[in-house]
Amino acid sequence: MSGFIVFFARFLPELLRGAGLTILLTAEGLAAGFILGLLSALARVYGDKFWRGLAVGYIELFRGTPLLVQLFLIYYGLPGLGITLSRGLSAFLALGLNSGAYQAEYLRGSIIAIGDGQMMAGRSIGMSRWKTIWYVILPQAMRLAIPAWSNEPVSLLKSTAVVFLIAVPELMAKAKSIAAETYDPIGTYLAVAIVYLAVVYLLDAFLRRVERLSRIPGFETEGKKA
Repeated sequence: MSGFIVFFARFLPELLRGAGLTILLTAEGLAAGFILGLLSALARVYGDKFWRGLAVGYIELFRGTPLLVQLFLIYYGLPGLGITLSRGLSAFLALGLNSGAYQAEYLRGSIIAIGDGQMMAGRSIGMSRWKTIWYVILPQAMRLAIPAWSNEPVSLLKSTAVVFLIAVPELMAKAKSIAAETYDPIGTYLAVAIVYLAVVYLLDAFLRRVERLSRIPGFETEGKKA
């Protein structure tokens, strides 16, 4: 046990550097995914046949195929079409596109939960359709989405581990380098697991606080009565 503690302390700075990139990739992928997810959710709920079909195609494609396949197609497949992307940009696109498909479904469910009455109320006081969506429906839908949506940041953070396969120097890539240097894969990946657990715990605690602060008063009570 003491040997592992010495090992962990020795390589912790390097693992933390990898964890920093992991967190950055998570934040970038989450932000890109949120934009794509919101647009897709709006297209599915309020768009015409063309936009609904486009949104459904995107969501089903990226939810129905593994992230690893998507990453390899972007990094290794696009050069065959004359499009060469850096490792970092490839990782960002794969994570953002994949996350967006999942976020679209979280957001679509919360938008539908608001109901048609809000749209009718907004239109009855002279607001346009899109103004009603932006100022009335979305602020409520965003708050309703948080409990389910809060799974996505944690899931995405763990999913970033696949990008080490294209040599992006995140946490798993650092672990691979340390394991090769020390010939101690068990100790290395145990140390990585501890770092992941700590980061996920802190992220989960933050998301739970956001959920409590954004909860709509009385909504849960009404749901139970129904």
